[in-house]
Amino acid sequence: MSDRRLSSLRQLLVGLLLGAGYGLVCRLLFAPMNHGGKASAFYAVMSFSFIFLIPLALGFVVVWFGEVQKSWLRRIFGPWLAGLIFMVAALVFNLEGLICVILWLPIVLVMSSLGGLLAGIIHDFRASAGSKRLCVAAVALLPFVAGPLESWRDRATEIGTVHTTIEIKATPAQVWKQIRSVPRITEAEHGFSLSHKLGFPRPTEALLEGSGVGSVRFARFEGGVLFVEKVTEWEENKRLSFSIVADTKNIPPTTFDEHVTIGGPYFDVLHGSYWIEPRGADCVVLHLASDQRLSTGFNFYSHWWTEWLMNDLQAYILRIIKARSEHAA
Repeated sequence: MSDRRLSSLRQLLVGLLLGAGYGLVCRLLFAPMNHGGKASAFYAVMSFSFIFLIPLALGFVVVWFGEVQKSWLRRIFGPWLAGLIFMVAALVFNLEGLICVILWLPIVLVMSSLGGLLAGIIHDFRASAGSKRLCVAAVALLPFVAGPLESWRDRATEIGTVHTTIEIKATPAQVWKQIRSVPRITEAEHGFSLSHKLGFPRPTEALLEGSGVGSVRFARFEGGVLFVEKVTEWEENKRLSFSIVADTKNIPPTTFDEHVTIGGPYFDVLHGSYWIEPRGADCVVLHLASDQRLSTGFNFYSHWWTEWLMNDLQAYILRIIKARSEHAA
């Protein structure tokens, strides 16, 4: 390899390492939640400043320090490798859980490309060395300036509903028996679910104490997760609705990633409803709807992921109810 190519390779590696290193340092400085369950006052991980501006600055650093010759393709896609290195390192050092990395990945790719393009455009201007150094400093420090400014504004709270359905070849009475109280789910009944592969625990049982409005269901999931569900509507063979309260005090800290803990500062499930819609003889459509609270600095993005994850979780539960109802039928 010629000296020129070796020098170019070294510069590319410098850009990649500086970009990935910048991301890791920022993750350490943007503090996690404290023991009271509240995010750091100025530098919260679940903020627009961290989620969007850190990848932008990372891509800028990669191209600024690693560009050997002008290439728009490298400016767009070059930062991706540094972003992936950063995210893998965050997993290895237990700074982030798999679910958070997966949800963040599209933003990291898009914003790092924008940062790379920005660095390339500024590089192309015939500006003085001093002004160029000022540009890289401004972009690198942007998240740390925006973080405190963002903390002065309360996070917006969004309440959304996810509605999932399934057709079941059984009578309303047979389906009602399966949704009213769910005996322990055996390993043979469990199937594949992408949300569970990403780290969400599988349901195990939902046992009912009492009957009618005011009775309580105890819905348990793997990993020690418990939801206390107080029945608010009870129409035999038709509708079952309940409020939902997560038993956050007894959920082990290793069950959920801290940023997606149900009942935490960013996400909660508030209410659930089953209702049975008859469709001819021995056939019904079972509906399951749930209301969620979302309180992040970027609800416009996290809304889509929340809806997809809840749909996947609800569809999984409905498939088990369908199998049990049709077996009973």
